[in-house]
Formats: sequence, C-alpha cells, structure tokens
Amino acid sequence: MRSRRLSNYALEFAVMLCSSRIFSVLLPRLFSFTLYLALQLTAFGSPSREQPKRAHITGIDHVTIYVSDLTKSRQFYSDVLGLRAGCPQHAGTDLCYLIRPSNARLLLKAVPDSTKIDPRKSWLAEIGFATDNALQMRDFLQAHGSKPDSMQKGSDGAQYFRLRDPEGNSISFVQRPSAKTGYGPASKQISSRLIHAGFVVKDMDAENRFYIDLLGFRLYWYGGFKDDGTDWYELQVPDGPDWIEYMLNIPADADHKELGVQNHFSFGVKDVHAAAAELRARGLRTFDGPEVGRDGKDSLDAYDPDSTRVEIMEFTPVQKPCCHSYTAGHPNP
Repeated sequence: MRSRRLSNYALEFAVMLCSSRIFSVLLPRLFSFTLYLALQLTAFGSPSREQPKRAHITGIDHVTIYVSDLTKSRQFYSDVLGLRAGCPQHAGTDLCYLIRPSNARLLLKAVPDSTKIDPRKSWLAEIGFATDNALQMRDFLQAHGSKPDSMQKGSDGAQYFRLRDPEGNSISFVQRPSAKTGYGPASKQISSRLIHAGFVVKDMDAENRFYIDLLGFRLYWYGGFKDDGTDWYELQVPDGPDWIEYMLNIPADADHKELGVQNHFSFGVKDVHAAAAELRARGLRTFDGPEVGRDGKDSLDAYDPDSTRVEIMEFTPVQKPCCHSYTAGHPNP
C-alpha cells in the first residue's frame, strides 16, 4: 500500500511540473526521471514470492529391502524377529511389517533381476522419512534444485514422493494419516522401534550438502576403527531422534556380502542380552555379539537370508564412546 502511494505522489508531481512555465525547458527530462522513480518505487515495494519452507522431518517412516526368496525372508522376519506381517490398508505387492506400536514399517521387495545379477548393487532399496507435509516438502526440494518425482497417494491414504540423493540412493518423504491407537507390539516382536538405517557413502561432502545443509539433519555421533579416523558418521533427522549412518571407506569393489554388512537397518531394545537369549530360543544360532561397539552401545548383528544385516542395539550407550561424544539426545523405547 505504501509503495502505491509513493508512486501516485511521483506521478502527481510530474503532472504539476507539466503545468509550470518555469520548468518548461526541463519538463521532458524531469518527467522522464519522475516516471522512472515511480516505477522503481513500485518494483522495490512489491512483495517478493516467499521461498517454500522445509516441512518437519520427524523420523524414519520405513525401510525397504530387497529379498530373493519371500518365503525364507518371511520366516526370518516373522518367526525369528517376531514381526507380524500386515499393515493397515496396505495393498501393495511388497510384504509390509508394521513396527508396533509406532507407525514405522519394514517392507520386503522382490529383488529385480539387475540387482540380483550385479553383486555391487545395494539391497537396501529405500529409506522413507516421515514428514508432516509431503507437498510442502516437495515444493521446498524443487525450489532448491532437486528433482523429486510426482506426488502419489497410497492405498492407506499416505501421501508421498520419491527422489534420489546425491549418490543415487532412493529416498522418499511420507505423510501418513494419524496412527491408530489401541494396540501394542506383537507378542513375539523383538523390538518396538526402528531407530536407524545405514548405507555406503563415497562422497561425504556431497551427501552433507544434501542432508545437513539442505534438509537440516544434525550430527549425532561419528567415529572410526581408530580414534583418529572416521568410518561411521551418524545424522539425526531434524525433528526426531531417528538417524541415518554413513558407512565410509568401503572399497569400490565390495561384494554382495560386504555390502550386506554395510547397507543395514537397526532395531532398538532396552536389553540386547535379553534379545539375544530370545533369538537363540527361536532357533537363531548364528549372529555377532552382543558386544559393546565403538559408539559405546551394546548391540548384536543378525543377518537375513540374503545377508542383509539387521542390527539390534540398546537405545543408550553403556560406556563412553570412542573418538567423539554424542551431540544429540538418544531415542526412547
């Protein structure tokens, strides 16, 4: 409104000059200058289009992994880990496990032939992040030069879209309807929380520009096999305790087994030794740990039929971590 008034005043001044004999010689130049001033005031006074703001990213919505034999994988995740197959109104072809009582999911996807043939391909198919406004998140990413896919709507009412991070990893942002209450974890479920996912990273700077500078992820912890090295770099989502983990310094020619160790996901438990005893009781004889890692947390590593590592770790450290202290709070059970 103020800019319009200034523009009007400038134009009125120009008209006044036109009617004055004193300035008859200077009128053409003065009129041009006054008109230019009026246009500049209008331009600078007009509000610029606001850039879309980033929506909240509250946690990991889902992890999707490839499997070669659905029957064998279902036996592992259902009978050994105790997850109950079936997610509310899920109608996709992937087998869906709801990690109760949270709204997070684990999805088993039939491996495509190209991935099955190439041992260097990751079998961690996708990490999905929970957001409170998927459309706003998409607009934000698009405004900052990313190329997200189109918005989609799932059979359960979830709104989501996919894109690739700088290293080509498939990620998605999912806005789900409010979770239904009134149910607890399945009776055999080994964990009630999906707390992090890790993947091989070759260009840490490029990934940091995306996850930290653009999306607002924050440092949780980092360390290495040696005190002065960095082999693991963990970033929490901006608005929650879940995190992603860069797996660094992995050879370019790593085979399927090695990549299965590195590209992983993790469940949280209060007592990993109790979880280990339960896994043995269910017939799982081979797994690594429990042992306290360099991050100070007690954990164990189990492997599904396709050698994908499933980490089961306690929510909080039992001793001081190597290398660096934690810089953010830990997730709760």
